[in-house]
Amino acid sequence: MARKSPKFKQGYFQPKNPNKYRGKHVPIYRSGWELAFMRLCDGHPNVECWASESHSIPYRNPFTGKMTKYIPDFLLSYADKNGRKHIELVEVKPSKQAGITESRSRKDKAAVILNKAKWDAAQEWCKRRGIKFRIVTENEIYHKPQK
Repeated sequence: MARKSPKFKQGYFQPKNPNKYRGKHVPIYRSGWELAFMRLCDGHPNVECWASESHSIPYRNPFTGKMTKYIPDFLLSYADKNGRKHIELVEVKPSKQAGITESRSRKDKAAVILNKAKWDAAQEWCKRRGIKFRIVTENEIYHKPQK
């Protein structure tokens, strides 16, 4: 039987600026949007350094009640247009999994509930460390205006 290929793009990313990458392993992208974000981090002159899947944050799964771990997609350090340094923990997600209003199917709504539990834990984790947590969707990656 032939093996099904994934519905989304995935693979290993080879940074063109390896001095900016701080991860312990070769970055793995699990979607085309993650690949686009890696390219942005690697190539943008204001991004000082970045890492992929570098931290593990405990959270309670709202469906099972069990403690488990959430691994956000990226950690990056960059300077804004005024030269101020920022550190952000970033999760790349499709907009339909980022907000309940965009989700239509039962599966998407369940993903939103699970993601909210993860992101609440990430917000608290970041707050304790004085950094920002941000969810990036295809709208930010590809500069699509909100509907």
